[in-house]
Amino acid sequence: MLSKKEIKDIQSLSHKKFRDELKLFIAEGPKIVGELLELIPQKIERIYALKEWIESNSSLPEVANVVEVDSIGLRRLSQLQTPNQVIAVIKKLPSKKPDASSFTLYLDTIQDPGNFGTIVRTADWFGIKNIVCTPGCADVYSPKVVQSTMASIARVNVYYDENEEWLKEQTVPVLAATLHGRPLHDRSKMKEGILIIGNESKGVRKEILQYATEQITIPKRGEAESLNAAVAAGIILSHLMM
Repeated sequence: MLSKKEIKDIQSLSHKKFRDELKLFIAEGPKIVGELLELIPQKIERIYALKEWIESNSSLPEVANVVEVDSIGLRRLSQLQTPNQVIAVIKKLPSKKPDASSFTLYLDTIQDPGNFGTIVRTADWFGIKNIVCTPGCADVYSPKVVQSTMASIARVNVYYDENEEWLKEQTVPVLAATLHGRPLHDRSKMKEGILIIGNESKGVRKEILQYATEQITIPKRGEAESLNAAVAAGIILSHLMM
């Protein structure tokens, strides 16, 4: 049976303050928990799951500390409107400062958790191993971001550039996605470089834009003012990386 303290501790992981203090985060659902069990089994602190999930995952790694809960218990722990069979409490992953020797994404104040997580997942799709973020970006360990990454959080290194010094240290080409740049289809493929994706509504800030060696734009035919940040990142990466 779950103790009140256990429930409170897990519920507290919805807040960044406690995730930072405890150095833990949560992931929910059979798909993402199953993938994380394969990718980072040593980081799984504890799993809370319904009986049917446990029975269908009989070959769990020895490191997995599994606690059976009923649907009421799962609902009390879950951050989702509709809890989905299993919740994993996971130790935070190491984050290292990248050297931009390969293609790197730089996110400037991406605040929407869904966008942020989708960009992490998109980076993983295109084989990008590093994402650098300004301090104003969403927390990569917030439950909504983690869910949106669909386990790509374990394959992509996310580094927070707290002093915003990293970008000006780089010597590779730096492209910024803006509304008034060089048409994307005029740009050749890149093996190394940095792509800056700006805030969902305000774009790339001037203090970050000054480090761009080139601005690029996705040409449009319709009347929409702008593209969703995650969609824009996917379109640009598809052109530059493939």
